[in-house]
Amino acid sequence: MARKEALYYQAEDDQKVRCRLCPHQCLLKPEQKGICRVRVNEQGSLYSLNYGQVSSLALDPIEKKPLYHFYPGSLILSVGTFGCNLACPFCQNYAIAHQDPATQYVPPEELLLLAQRCQQQGSIGVAFTYNEPTIWFEYVRDCARLLQEHGQQVVLVTNGHIEEKPLEELLPYVGAMNIDVKAFKDDFYRRLCKASLAAVKERVEQAASRTHVEVTTLIIPGENDSWEEIDSLAAWLASINPMIPLHLSRYHPAYQFKKPPTPEQTMRAAQRQAQKHLKFVYLGNISPESNPTYCPECGQLLVERYYYQTTIIGLDNGVCRQCGSTIPGLVMN
Repeated sequence: MARKEALYYQAEDDQKVRCRLCPHQCLLKPEQKGICRVRVNEQGSLYSLNYGQVSSLALDPIEKKPLYHFYPGSLILSVGTFGCNLACPFCQNYAIAHQDPATQYVPPEELLLLAQRCQQQGSIGVAFTYNEPTIWFEYVRDCARLLQEHGQQVVLVTNGHIEEKPLEELLPYVGAMNIDVKAFKDDFYRRLCKASLAAVKERVEQAASRTHVEVTTLIIPGENDSWEEIDSLAAWLASINPMIPLHLSRYHPAYQFKKPPTPEQTMRAAQRQAQKHLKFVYLGNISPESNPTYCPECGQLLVERYYYQTTIIGLDNGVCRQCGSTIPGLVMN
């Protein structure tokens, strides 16, 4: 594995180090790894173990991230590593987040070349996704700078559990983020994710003021599917910007969680409740999966989606063909 001295840490007594990348603020003894499994104390210095180590690489529809209002209908080169700084027992990508997948070293310059080749197939750039990209901080930062210099878009698909300063360093290079808000109760975050809802809310607000943001919430029966919680989540997002797209994703059993799948009627009820506050609320993991986008002013069909097949219907350069309204927050080619 590639070793690179980490950013955002400070030395403590007895060769201990305090990691300052995420809200866990791990205090590490020599040879001890952080909660994320990818940052380790080596003789009083903090090192990243996953710099350039790629576990997953694919050319995906942008809608798969999911990002519905950022270059709809495009492709994006998607890349991931291993590790995560949350402990969600329902993790959908547990094989790379919580296990030890095979990896291949891909330096930033090589990732740029791959992105440029994929551009010929309709790719707009690179999405750091699959596992948690913020714990890949040093690599993501180096790649993001290089990609932006060469006209490539950079996307982060993240749980948002990062400190303010490192995120602020990344944001000038990031075109869009999908942030996973796993629930709207701190008890859920502490009990199931070993994390902080307050920290994630702060990062959503920070990112939404600087770049394109969409939010995803996995709806789990008996955990975060109440009327009150969905309403509070949507009202909070609307207080930031009612045009933020919210993706409500249907839970299926995975990793350590064996609850049955979320009933479809629960998903549709959650969508109706969220739509009382937000202009764009989409459902994921429901079949048949149709998620059209309508003009919030006149109701004209703008973008038709069926699974990952996307067709631009009623838009000209981000403007509704029927009423002439510009659709706020919709980023087009």
